Amino acid sequence: MPISPTLRFLGAAGTVTGSRHLLEAGGRRILLDCGLFQGVKPLRLRNWAPFPVPPADIDAVVLSHAHLDHSGYLPRLVRDGFRGPILCSPATLDLCRLLLLDSAHLQEADADYLNRHGLSRHQPALPLYTVADAQRAIAALRPVDFDTATDLPGGCGVQLTPAGHILGAAIVQIRHPGGRLVFSGDLGRYGDPLMPPPGGVAQADHLIVESTYGNRKHSAEQAADALEAVITRTVRRGGTVVIPAFAVGRAQALLYYIWQLKQAGRIARDLPVFLDSPMASGAVDVYLRHAGDQRLSAADARAAFGVATYVTEVEQSKALDSSPMPKIIVSASGMATGGRVIHHLKHYLPDPRSTVLFAGFQAEGTRGAAMLDGAATVKIHGGYVPVRAEIDSLPMLSAHADADEILRWLRGFERAPRETFIVHGEPGAADALRLRIKDELGWRCRAVEQNDVAELG
Repeated sequence: MPISPTLRFLGAAGTVTGSRHLLEAGGRRILLDCGLFQGVKPLRLRNWAPFPVPPADIDAVVLSHAHLDHSGYLPRLVRDGFRGPILCSPATLDLCRLLLLDSAHLQEADADYLNRHGLSRHQPALPLYTVADAQRAIAALRPVDFDTATDLPGGCGVQLTPAGHILGAAIVQIRHPGGRLVFSGDLGRYGDPLMPPPGGVAQADHLIVESTYGNRKHSAEQAADALEAVITRTVRRGGTVVIPAFAVGRAQALLYYIWQLKQAGRIARDLPVFLDSPMASGAVDVYLRHAGDQRLSAADARAAFGVATYVTEVEQSKALDSSPMPKIIVSASGMATGGRVIHHLKHYLPDPRSTVLFAGFQAEGTRGAAMLDGAATVKIHGGYVPVRAEIDSLPMLSAHADADEILRWLRGFERAPRETFIVHGEPGAADALRLRIKDELGWRCRAVEQNDVAELG
């Protein structure tokens, strides 16, 4: 008797990080996403646990998009024995080249720092993976064009549909011997200025849907209006606006809005703007190469992304903090967990004239979440820095669909899936979305937990 296909939830279950879902069908194993766990220490420690199945027994990986909580464990998977193909959209492939190498460099640098300062309980401290591991993972990436059926092992197949979340982001449709599985990945917004809306999917026997904002609705305030207000009052005080921004997606959107404000004369055209993130600069190049996957024309994209001075050298980055002139600094990382923005925060947080402006989701346990919760101090480089700067956020700038937009996308299905699995959300968000799907659509659904197994027969 044939064994029913199964789906195992190995990450992004009860949390918004570590996206990993394992389909076992037709005697083969296909992993949907292979993300890093980020945020609080108990989650980060999961990255060091043995993978629940031997990586060598996984036949293929399909990526929804390039963000590290969806792709960042790939080098470790390869290091531990995975030898199959990694399928993704062409733009995701290009972005993964940037993100995975950068992640590996940081892993090696962190281990080196701990060893040089004797700060690790492990002797020696080791990186989760190395640059060489990342290079092997990148070599396994295989591009798949949108809306093109592609074969997978075990009589399975995959088709990618634009998700609108970031450049290259995909809704993943898997055809397997037991039916059709659809994975939403991270759904984008309707009306995003850079990316198209999430593509429609007609049918699914089983559905995996994200719930990052499953219990929230984005503000109706326009992002340009909110950004203009923050910049104007900060500049009037003689301060600097520091924007911790995700290097892929959010940084490019911010440059677009700043360009629009300058074009309309709503902020001074000569107000200096700096993009202080080599990763974000590299991502801009990818956005320009894949202009056909976004809403902006190639000419407008070049103009919008050219609004900033790109900071490449460390010394140039440090010089930004020694200049007293009002300015805008867009720098990574988006949750203030690392990167060049940490040095800017150390300098500008004690300055009541300046503003730290968050432009995306802040996971529990991050510096960004602490500042938005009103922390009086934050720990940076072993010391505590007072928070005297204005702290603000642009929640409407999120690249994630809110609860209403998720429901809008779900209503595009011609019939209810047999079961819908809710992932990629904190417990409250996931359960709120479960109730809305149940009450408004009448679908059978559940919010899954880590290591849950579902039969798809």
